[in-house]
Amino acid sequence: MITEDAITMTAHVFRHPDRPTLRFRPFKALHHFRKLLANKEDTEQVFHIFDALPRKSFIPEAQAFIESPRGQALMASEPFLPAILDDHETLLKLPAGSVAHAYVDFMRREGLSAAGLVEESAKMRRGKPEFGDQLQWYANRLRDTHDLLHVLTGYGRDALGEQCVLGFTYGQTRNIGNIFIAYLAGLDVKRRVKTKAPVLAAIREGQRHGTMSPNIINEDIRALLAEPLDAARARLNIGAPKAYRNAHAALRARGHDPYQLLAAAA
Repeated sequence: MITEDAITMTAHVFRHPDRPTLRFRPFKALHHFRKLLANKEDTEQVFHIFDALPRKSFIPEAQAFIESPRGQALMASEPFLPAILDDHETLLKLPAGSVAHAYVDFMRREGLSAAGLVEESAKMRRGKPEFGDQLQWYANRLRDTHDLLHVLTGYGRDALGEQCVLGFTYGQTRNIGNIFIAYLAGLDVKRRVKTKAPVLAAIREGQRHGTMSPNIINEDIRALLAEPLDAARARLNIGAPKAYRNAHAALRARGHDPYQLLAAAA
């Protein structure tokens, strides 16, 4: 298991001088997307796609946040989110109905852990140096809050739910990798199932909700976990996933289980 001790955090360096500049490589992204389609549980491919589709504004946005008083405070209090998110015993001491309880229920039901996502991202870094700079801390928050977004948005871990969460994340970050995966995978679902369910509308809804909400990775995650779930959604202006639910209803009406969608289509 990856732990906080396994990660070198150089808190005083924003960007390590040896960190390379990523190049925009759409054909490489498409190559890894095809691998992801072949096995949607192969999360490693997602990280390859993000690396191949870098966003120019990411670094200046990260620097502005990290150098802010809020960013400095969060680096001190939340240096490694997986250690916080995987401590289910502590999270369950928070009030019933809180984000924390919903998060633990979701992770246990799906058999997931925050450390597992760290392990998947580490696969693509085999043999490569770890820079442990502040930029890495900020990027890690995007990774480590992914499953928390499922809980906050109400999108499940079915094929469409994953694409809606990616749409939501694009609305927050404008990272082209998120929207690249979301819409191509949504189109693949429509092609395989040949459905009139509002699949793309559900992804657009997620994108719109992400745009309307403040950036979750800039939140105090510990404080967020302690909030009542409904109150957190209201404060963050996260709307109900209506198009997503309509898509599920349309799929079920045609005899498709949304949670077995790709298997049924194959």
